[in-house]
Amino acid sequence: MQTAQDKAHGGAFCAAVRKLATLWALFGGVVLLLVVGINMVSVIGTLFGMSFPGDFELTEMGVAVAAFAFLPFCQVSGANVTADIFTAGASPRWVARFTFLGALVAFVFGVILIWRMFHGLMDQRAYDYTTAILAVPIWYAFVPVLASLALLCLAALCTLIEEGRAARGGDAHV
Repeated sequence: MQTAQDKAHGGAFCAAVRKLATLWALFGGVVLLLVVGINMVSVIGTLFGMSFPGDFELTEMGVAVAAFAFLPFCQVSGANVTADIFTAGASPRWVARFTFLGALVAFVFGVILIWRMFHGLMDQRAYDYTTAILAVPIWYAFVPVLASLALLCLAALCTLIEEGRAARGGDAHV
């Protein structure tokens, strides 16, 4: 069932994108917790003379996946970096225009990154690049990163819709 806010701000599509971005960010949080766990085991193991082979490889891949997983949520929740000095005295309409511009940049940025990261994935896969110690194929990390970027584009599209309405004089996004 749609809430009044969903109807006012992009409808069911944007509500679904918000929900998916939230769940995807939680997935990123779980990945980050796993990375912390791996590092804890590695450090504690070192105290007892035991090593955790490949811990830094898993850390690199896990942190990259987690960081990209947070991007769509940052977009839909308005938690991206902003320059409040420019908007502190601005009207809600001008703030919406600035947010619209930021969403447009995020969308273009996401599309370019999807394009380049997809080619990176294909290269990593074609040349069979793996991590040095665990021999994990590097392209595995590209798959959730590409999913994150696709979701970022959808989130930016929703922000464009919402802030476009507000910039034209509709209700400002709250």
